[in-house]
Amino acid sequence: MINHRLCSAALAAGALVGSSFAAAQVQEVKLGFAAPMTGNQAQYGKDMQNGVALAVEDFNATRPRIAGREVRFTLVAEDDQADPKAGSVVAQKLVDSGIKGMLGHFNSGTSIPASAVYSRAGIPQIAMATAPEYTRQGFKTAFRMMTSDTQQGSVVGNYVVTKLGMKRIAIVDDRTAYGQGLADEFEKAAKAAGATIVRREFTNDKAVDFKAVLTNLKRQSPELIFYGGAEAQSAPLAKQLRELGMKSVLVSGEMSKTENFIKLAGPAAEGTLCSLAGLPLEQMPAGADYKQRYEKRFGTSVQTYSPYAYDGALAMMKAMVQANSAEPDKYLPTLAATSMPGVTSRRIAYDSRGDLKEGGINIYKVVSGKWQPLESLAGR
Repeated sequence: MINHRLCSAALAAGALVGSSFAAAQVQEVKLGFAAPMTGNQAQYGKDMQNGVALAVEDFNATRPRIAGREVRFTLVAEDDQADPKAGSVVAQKLVDSGIKGMLGHFNSGTSIPASAVYSRAGIPQIAMATAPEYTRQGFKTAFRMMTSDTQQGSVVGNYVVTKLGMKRIAIVDDRTAYGQGLADEFEKAAKAAGATIVRREFTNDKAVDFKAVLTNLKRQSPELIFYGGAEAQSAPLAKQLRELGMKSVLVSGEMSKTENFIKLAGPAAEGTLCSLAGLPLEQMPAGADYKQRYEKRFGTSVQTYSPYAYDGALAMMKAMVQANSAEPDKYLPTLAATSMPGVTSRRIAYDSRGDLKEGGINIYKVVSGKWQPLESLAGR
């Protein structure tokens, strides 16, 4: 007589062994991620992390294979606090953990020093950093997720003079690699287009009181004030600008183009202009589909950075599969030669420096308490 209990136990044991063997056959590939996850820039870091996480989930669902074995990509995330020193420490920690590629950092100020750590280790890095210096260090491992400040600042500087007719311009920046870099490129382009920079001031990325700076600017009667920095500073600057009775138009970069800027600045946000690399979400090649899947997955709206992070993560994982290796030195040439359709662009591709080859600039304006696309401009 057959002992059904023994048969069932044997089958269960066999299934367990089989599943354990299958699991053992799946190779884990670690990808690093770092951004500000705490502090007044945490919303940027979370937005970026969501984009990377969604890309990893989507790509793993395709059951990718490298060297004949199924691979599973996992994310090793760290908080760099938007601090350059912390960024370098985090970078070394991630390298020591055995990551095969790096997605981040977010800020230029953290990405630039961290990039030296990844370069020494030979680990490819795709960062959100927009400061020109990031890809001008000569590191073959450094790539961007967004267009650089050279592209953005120069386009916006020319635009406000030639299209808006602004001739008397003041500039304020937060002295970070991002803020100062964007302001420098804006200044060069505005001057070249015929504007006069009536005054340039600086602050820091922790400041909230701009009365002294604005009082100095008010004496020069600028038609426009350009601010290089994030919403945590641009929002109170906008409020204090109006409190002093100044009529100057406020213009800033993508770190001010947030819903939180409007919330913090209140009515003073009205009329503010911001530039942003790439197309509005609804005009991106795969923007509608991305929006639907993102909101279903995270239960929140798509913010500025997640689609670019998604494309960057996919580019890295696809390069590993195409190169048939997760070893950095093996897939790096494939990553450098990337040419693929993305959410944000019809073609994600890098030039010899690691900058994106394609990508326009959009100008947005706060109208009736909402960001509205104003004009699309060529990125180069």
